Amino acid sequence: MIRAPEVLDELKNTNWVKLLRKRLHGPKLHRTSLESRPLEMVTILRVEVAVMLTKVLDDTKPFQLKFVRPAQMQLFARALCDPPLGQTTVIPSHQSLVTFNVCIESSKSFPEQGWEAILWHNGHDNREWRELAFEENLTTNIPLAISSKGRPRVYRRYFTARLLRPSSSESIQFTLKYRTSSSDSWKWVNEHSSLEDGELYFQPQQLPVELKDYLKGYDPRLSISSEASDTPQTLLWSITAAVSKAEGKNSGYTDMNLGLPNSFTRWFSLVRIWSPWLAPRHGKGKFAPTEDAVLSSFLRWDGLHLVILAISGTQDVLTVLRPDADGNVIAHSRNDDEEKGKLQVVVAVGRTFETANAAVMYHARKLVQGDQYMSRETKEEMKAQIDNGIKPEWMENWYDGLTYCTWNGLGQNLNEQKIFDALDILKSNNVKITNLIIDDNWQSLDNTGDSQFKRGMTDFEANKEGFPNGLKYTAFTIRDNHPNIKHIGVWHAILGYWGGISPTGSIAQNYKTKLVRKQKGVAGGTFTVVDPDDAPRFYNDFYKFLLESGVDSVKTDAQFFLDLLDDADDRRRFINTYQDAWTIASLRYFSIMAISCMSQIPQILFHTQMPTSKPRLMVRNSDDFFPDVPSSHPWHIFTNAHNSVFTSHLNILPDWDMFQTSHPYSSFHAAGRCVSGGPIYFTDEPGKHNLDLIKEMTAQSIQGNTIILRPDMIGKTVNVYTAYEEERLLKVGTFVGGTGGISILGCFNVSERPLAEFIRLSDFFGIECGEDYIVRSHTTGELSPPVSKDSESPAVSLEVGVKGSDILTAYPVRSFTLSGSTGLRQEATQVAVLGLLGKMTGAAAVVRSEMRIEDNGRLRLKATTKALGIFGQLKLKDHWQILTMKGIYISSLPALVIEEHLLITIYSRAIPLHTVRTSQSSALVLEIDIETAWDEMGLQSSWNNEMTMEVFIK
Repeated sequence: MIRAPEVLDELKNTNWVKLLRKRLHGPKLHRTSLESRPLEMVTILRVEVAVMLTKVLDDTKPFQLKFVRPAQMQLFARALCDPPLGQTTVIPSHQSLVTFNVCIESSKSFPEQGWEAILWHNGHDNREWRELAFEENLTTNIPLAISSKGRPRVYRRYFTARLLRPSSSESIQFTLKYRTSSSDSWKWVNEHSSLEDGELYFQPQQLPVELKDYLKGYDPRLSISSEASDTPQTLLWSITAAVSKAEGKNSGYTDMNLGLPNSFTRWFSLVRIWSPWLAPRHGKGKFAPTEDAVLSSFLRWDGLHLVILAISGTQDVLTVLRPDADGNVIAHSRNDDEEKGKLQVVVAVGRTFETANAAVMYHARKLVQGDQYMSRETKEEMKAQIDNGIKPEWMENWYDGLTYCTWNGLGQNLNEQKIFDALDILKSNNVKITNLIIDDNWQSLDNTGDSQFKRGMTDFEANKEGFPNGLKYTAFTIRDNHPNIKHIGVWHAILGYWGGISPTGSIAQNYKTKLVRKQKGVAGGTFTVVDPDDAPRFYNDFYKFLLESGVDSVKTDAQFFLDLLDDADDRRRFINTYQDAWTIASLRYFSIMAISCMSQIPQILFHTQMPTSKPRLMVRNSDDFFPDVPSSHPWHIFTNAHNSVFTSHLNILPDWDMFQTSHPYSSFHAAGRCVSGGPIYFTDEPGKHNLDLIKEMTAQSIQGNTIILRPDMIGKTVNVYTAYEEERLLKVGTFVGGTGGISILGCFNVSERPLAEFIRLSDFFGIECGEDYIVRSHTTGELSPPVSKDSESPAVSLEVGVKGSDILTAYPVRSFTLSGSTGLRQEATQVAVLGLLGKMTGAAAVVRSEMRIEDNGRLRLKATTKALGIFGQLKLKDHWQILTMKGIYISSLPALVIEEHLLITIYSRAIPLHTVRTSQSSALVLEIDIETAWDEMGLQSSWNNEMTMEVFIK
């Protein structure tokens, strides 16, 4: 067969008949008449050639062939359905009607045709499969269609069908078929795709109240107590059992059967993918994760969610969840204490995963209680450090400052000159980082040339080869040359280095050491470490040295090594002692400025990261960013989004790791970091920077610092049961503000083909019933019609290409009736604050806003921001247009004259008129360049680094 590029080249110089003969017979065969070939082959090839010819000639103009039959168009049409095919949709108990929405897309390479669509379902009491005809939606109440870049234009037809809730509680399966006319055959939507039937689960009015209704056949030795839940409409149980004690160096082990989950259809687990990291696992049918799980959830046929959480870190007991051969959930516990321990598991049932998951996490927090396993001296020391206070500017810079890390960018052969040069290049590109992390390989180590696991830390000071003038010279030189850098951090392992402490170095000579054995594996064998008896003094002296050297933050890695210790008595002595010593020293010398890495072992998750008795800790949320492994990038975002359903309930700020801004997946990673709710730091090679992308992630604060626009809520997946292989968009939800705030949804294509889906307002977190919202796409700037949570139509039809992503933001809309000098305006004016323009999460720049009608009939809008940029306002009447830039949104802007009807002030001073304009992209958008206004007016920042702007509309 001839190759596609050859076809495209030849199309410019030949007609379709010659080409079709060549495709049918090959260049060396004789010219046989087309009629001798099967009709189906001729038809398909005709359509294929027509499509290619259209793209070559002019993709913007429809090219219609007279011989095209309607049946041919069905081969290239695409149907989207909501509720979705291939997925499960839970119908709340109060909902009596299910509305189906379908969009049929067909290429503009062909004439536009009418379409028919049929819902095929078994939603009847006798479970027979029947048809339900769709009605075409000819109104303007249709979703906003957002296409991926470069996609050929299409026609779209929208259809609606309504299905009554069945009298029985059984689930319903459904699929879809469509055609162009009654004389043509139907095309089933799954004929040319991998989509399975969709399913509807109907929730009951009342939740079954006994644990045996959800888990059957559990071990009678379990102690089970019903608990009061802190989340609404959930049931909660605490399960305990005794765990055998350790004998010498050998741990005690106990397995307890928690039972077989009843009537479930899908399961999700967060597992220990390997010692330091968590990752998601999914399945249908029998519960069968291949690794030990910390948390597991089950979606039942009645739409209820069963969540099981295994608690560790108390009394030296580690507990995980495992399946047996029959799919029972087994609680497997290891006890390192010489006394009997206690297995602890929490189980909850709720109408949503979010409420059930919150129920088990809140109760776990009560059980752990933060400091009950610390000594009195440790508790008093930690309290004293916290009471010393944390400066607000430290929190802002550390949490919200843009950070550069040396790891991938400068490589492992690190030296001070590489760091100086990289920072100078950033400065020359006007990239003003706030924090710098000097990663691995600055330390003084032994055994040069050996693997990292064979090298031990010899001294606190930096190595002489790369840092001949010492760490202090490096740090203070950086601070002198780059005053924008507020914090400098260095990397180290929890036990010193990957190979611990050098037995011949100065550290070993000054601190008590111990030779310990690690479990078999890559890092197996014996190595020397500081004994737990001396760990507090070691950390105190080490961090004191760092602070005196100009280093005021740390990234403490390889924390899972504490659990890799092979002997029970070593783990018992090391894990909590080292964690507490590190925590206290970090607070004493660095306040909150520490990153915990490779620390997702269950004991640390519950002992160190869950308690709320200390400041929020920054913690790596997944395995590393691997720039040279293409397949790792979608999985990296997917894993972080799922891990966050657990880590968002810890007292931490999840860190999705560094990335590179000049990389095939750079925008993909950037979008992930922006919606994560955590820090953003990058590791570019010197000079290889995507400056536009950096600007999309950051803004300039009132005090001139570069900050990230971090949402208030930790970003996490909105659908925990969708597996990585299912070819569905990964949706990561986050939120800005409190009640009435702005909801953000990051949409990521983690598959290997373009994906298209309907996006409903219910996919967003924090949406309030009865309120109108508009949804905006960051990539295109398009804006949806107003939609509410109970709207029958989805808000958006979204297509995302391979390696692609989009960030959708749902803004609440408020309505006012204005009267002013131009007389009473009968139309309601709708207003929404959209935030800064050109930023992935520009809504997060808005600290607060308020709107009200004054006595004189003017609308007064007051918005406080923490960053400068282009701010805007959009007004709408009865019609809606595309919004291409963010801003403030008003509904009658076309009828207003800026000079006469608008007054905009900062700190009660009118801003220059030329900084206010109607957007060229939309007559409904008022853009306010507060950055230019701020500079021209010579304004100064206030103590709280916020700026308040007021807009008056008459």
